[in-house]
Amino acid sequence: MTDKILDEVWSKIRLLLKSHPWHGVPIGKNVPVNVTTYIEIVPTDTVKYEIEKHSGFLKVDRPQKYSNVCPTPYGFIPQTLCGDKAAEYCMKMTGRKNVKGDNDPLDICVITEKSISHSNILLQAIPIGGLRMIDNDEADDKIIAVMKDDAIFSEWRDIGDCSHSFIERLKHYFLTYKDAPGSEGKRCEIHSIYGKSEAYEVISACHEDYLKKYSDLNSLLNREEI
Repeated sequence: MTDKILDEVWSKIRLLLKSHPWHGVPIGKNVPVNVTTYIEIVPTDTVKYEIEKHSGFLKVDRPQKYSNVCPTPYGFIPQTLCGDKAAEYCMKMTGRKNVKGDNDPLDICVITEKSISHSNILLQAIPIGGLRMIDNDEADDKIIAVMKDDAIFSEWRDIGDCSHSFIERLKHYFLTYKDAPGSEGKRCEIHSIYGKSEAYEVISACHEDYLKKYSDLNSLLNREEI
């Protein structure tokens, strides 16, 4: 099948079918300064939703085990993967050994003054920092960002602009959201909190990991439509 025919086929498919949120949505032209974000859950959700990787639909992962909820809209950055480069960067910054990537898209929390009532949406976000989380020896970073053009929080430029209490709320959520009531021991740890420059490094590493694993898919998605 010629390139011209392939382009014609895919241009028609895009009119009929919804793009896969992980693979079919571009990360953005100004990455890592500005990134496209797919939102999986919002603060009003009492059930944790996450993307079903094969179909691209949201699925119910589990009911929240505790009464705490995610403080911000939360999802992932399309066309990212926590793989080898992400793990290498984690080991470099922590001095740890034998850390692996979790092979999921890179997670992101988006700060906004607006009340976003439902998930399964796309928005543009400006990274300002992140939490270096390790889950059972797997790199599981949480990028912290503000929604682009937010009337209040768009003034936040780096992680130091966040209040201590806000960071503590985020840390508490991610340190407990996978634990079952009555369970002993913690599976997640937050090694450190980092600023914008390190967030850029994490995003870039995860985008490179994605391109390495899905290079053929990326080439197809970037074809110019006729």
